[in-house]
Amino acid sequence: MWTELGATISSLAVAFFMLDKYSHCLPYILRGYLARIFRKLVNFVNPYVEITFLEYTGERLKRSDAFLAIQNYLSTSSTQNARKLMADVANDSQSVVLSMREHEEVTDVFNGVNVWWASGKILPQSTTISFSHITEEKRYYKLTFDKHYREIITKSYLQHVLKKGKEIAVKNRQRMLYTNNPSKDWHGWMPTKWGSLVFEHPSTFDTLAIKTQKKDEIKKDLIKFSKGKDYYAKIGKAWKRGYLLHGPPGTGKSSMIAAMANLLDYDVYDIELTTVKDNSELRKLLIETKGKSIIVIEDIDCSLDLTGQRKKRKEKDDDEADKEKDPISKLKKEAEEERESGSKVTLSGLLNVIDGIWSACGGERIIIFTTNYVDKLDPALIRRGRMDKHIEMSYCCFEAFKVLAKNYLDIESHELFGKIEEVFAGTKMSPADVADILMPKSEEQDGETCLKNLIADLEAGKKSEEAALLETKDGVVTEG
Repeated sequence: MWTELGATISSLAVAFFMLDKYSHCLPYILRGYLARIFRKLVNFVNPYVEITFLEYTGERLKRSDAFLAIQNYLSTSSTQNARKLMADVANDSQSVVLSMREHEEVTDVFNGVNVWWASGKILPQSTTISFSHITEEKRYYKLTFDKHYREIITKSYLQHVLKKGKEIAVKNRQRMLYTNNPSKDWHGWMPTKWGSLVFEHPSTFDTLAIKTQKKDEIKKDLIKFSKGKDYYAKIGKAWKRGYLLHGPPGTGKSSMIAAMANLLDYDVYDIELTTVKDNSELRKLLIETKGKSIIVIEDIDCSLDLTGQRKKRKEKDDDEADKEKDPISKLKKEAEEERESGSKVTLSGLLNVIDGIWSACGGERIIIFTTNYVDKLDPALIRRGRMDKHIEMSYCCFEAFKVLAKNYLDIESHELFGKIEEVFAGTKMSPADVADILMPKSEEQDGETCLKNLIADLEAGKKSEEAALLETKDGVVTEG
């Protein structure tokens, strides 16, 4: 049998050589017919199936997510088995990614089935000079397996590879802090709607100056959300959650956002609403965000007039009309009007983004609003279902002080703590002010000196508050 099979393969090889050499002598229709027959014969003899995954696909030459997932999946096998490797650090990765060089091959086993992965490269078809940032050489991975296992490979193995590859990418990625660029920068050379840098904020829930019970409650809520993909799909809601952080300045709202991001390993998108022209631009920004992220709008009460009331333009008098005849005065006037007009994002546009149809564009996202004055916000913006959890960031209490004392002075217990707890009662001081007092300003200042300074400041603040309260009472009595 093997002798006959070898003779058949040899005959096919000779026939292919002759066909290739003298094909130009045959009519075009006959050449195509013979080529199809030959391919059928080869496929009948060949027991293997090949699947190719290109690095770039589609008209926009977007880098294939499947290619990246396969590259991450094969990084372990490549390190162990391949002899020629390439080392690279991806733009959003904090570790070195090892991959096979061209024409290298590694073997993988799935449920007892052997498969072979090979890497290759497609050279450019022309020698024209390209000014694109994408290289003309396009890499690919080729998967080869026995045709008898087609169903296992296509239905189970490939899903396994993509899932594991994405998990590795999430584990190795470097978290980023994004901010939106003005829309005038969205076009041109290498346009982008978001500028970014590495997110390295050190805040954690252990360093937050809030009560332990509140910390634990927030952490449990966040972890429950991060594991709720199937639950949100079951109840028919977009996989997102809104948090409203409100409280006086200096109470740790920004630190809370950073602690949330560090707990969940999420990216942070900080939206500056005043640079967003209208609702359409806001939707485009949302579409460009990724999953596993926190979308933040800080000081939302100051960002926009979300009630829809806009300042009316001043009426032009006769003198202004005469000035507009001068081109320079006209340009200055137009620039002033543009500054006054500002963003045209409306309350309904913002609501549609955070809770409408567009909010389902992507999953596993947290939306956070911060404000110093929660009463100024429209109730429709912060109702349950939009801002699901309201977190009040209050003035520093004794329990929060102990966290700060441990962070800044490495002191967990001291004889002055009793006095500090007594003075803290009825005193309003933000955690930021307490932290500033506790931070040593020179080598000579020790922990005890900082604690005494805090007591002095708390007592002075308490006297000021009592004096202000007394003046208010006196004013009421005099008025009466």
